[in-house]
Amino acid sequence: MRLFKVMMVAALVASMGAMAYAELQNVEVGGALRIRGNYYEMDSMGSDSFFEQRTKLNVKADFTDDVSAFIEFDSYDVWGEDFRSVNYVTGLDGRAASGDDVEVYQAYVEANEMYGYPVRLRVGRQEMKFGSGWLVGTNESSSIFSGLSFDAIRLDYATDMFSATAFAAKLAENFGNFGEDDADMYGIYLSYLGVEDMTIDAYWFLLYDDGAVLPVKSNLHTVGLRGAGVYGAFDYEAEVAYQFGSLSETDLDWDAFAANAEAGYTFDMNFMPRVFLGAAWFEGGEDDDMPFNRLFSEWEYTEFISNTDMSNMFIFRAGVSATPTESVSLSLVASYFMADEENEGGFWFWSWEADDEEGLELGLYADYQYTEDLVFRAGYAHFFADDAADDGNFVLGNGLLPYAADDDDNYHYAFVETELKF
Repeated sequence: MRLFKVMMVAALVASMGAMAYAELQNVEVGGALRIRGNYYEMDSMGSDSFFEQRTKLNVKADFTDDVSAFIEFDSYDVWGEDFRSVNYVTGLDGRAASGDDVEVYQAYVEANEMYGYPVRLRVGRQEMKFGSGWLVGTNESSSIFSGLSFDAIRLDYATDMFSATAFAAKLAENFGNFGEDDADMYGIYLSYLGVEDMTIDAYWFLLYDDGAVLPVKSNLHTVGLRGAGVYGAFDYEAEVAYQFGSLSETDLDWDAFAANAEAGYTFDMNFMPRVFLGAAWFEGGEDDDMPFNRLFSEWEYTEFISNTDMSNMFIFRAGVSATPTESVSLSLVASYFMADEENEGGFWFWSWEADDEEGLELGLYADYQYTEDLVFRAGYAHFFADDAADDGNFVLGNGLLPYAADDDDNYHYAFVETELKF
């Protein structure tokens, strides 16, 4: 698209101008190591257990004139998938010896305070998280924490009262004419900071697919508002979004709402207990309308049903957390799930409609901050399936795929984890 071309050319010209006389001043090295052991027992759907590990190593180089470069490598693996020799009898198996799954996770050039203004330009592969990551985040929550970065051009303007971000990202490249036959994402994110202890955000995202991923062209627009902050012992967050757009050569389009809200209260007493209530709604598809698309969310409301692509759902949450010591934190969370649009079926004079009650999930979690850099985590979750679990409501795959289990199922999930950052 022309918008992507204009942004890229302008960004490259500006970045080359900023780096023309930059000299290396400082180099920093950092990284992280995260390992989690997962155990799933999902009744009629069987059981599964595995260790996952993500390794990150980065280098930041600071130059003169507020110019810097950041490069980060990462590798996400499941233990045993990269073992050099599965054949432990003869040792002749070179299963993964020639494999290379280390990726360039981030690699960008950044220029700050450009031309004396509070403007930052970032060009290259980079993480992008807006707000709490409800629609665009880094995919590092719960299990399968493989991370998410974008090949993008990002421009930020920030003052004490206001900030604005504009970006253009390339999601899929088919090597056709520039901006054609590809999948791209554009966005504008605005934040007002003029109210003490409160942030008010407004945004627009466009996901444009010119036949790169889907067999037809699509335009998916998302506009939204978000407010978050604290008031005394209260903390709160609320976000609402609306999607519109079309799939060419089809009768399908997007016309869907979604909302998320949470409010908590922290008691000024021993253990600093906090209680919270939350609710979320992702509108399901009806007739020729597509269900709400979660885009690149990092919010995971459940350990079992889905990761970050659960839609067509009402979710009600409540919980309590406490810090018995400065280094230990505990939390208990209860979540109830109901389908928004129920599955329907039948033939001739007989018809039926699925139940909407998917089930209840309880989770208990603990963190132990052993040092400033090292944390240990553990948790257990249990899911009680309800009547709708075996009716095949379309709640997976952003509301396009059915979820079918046994309404008598009881699921179990347990994990232990350690993470070191340096």
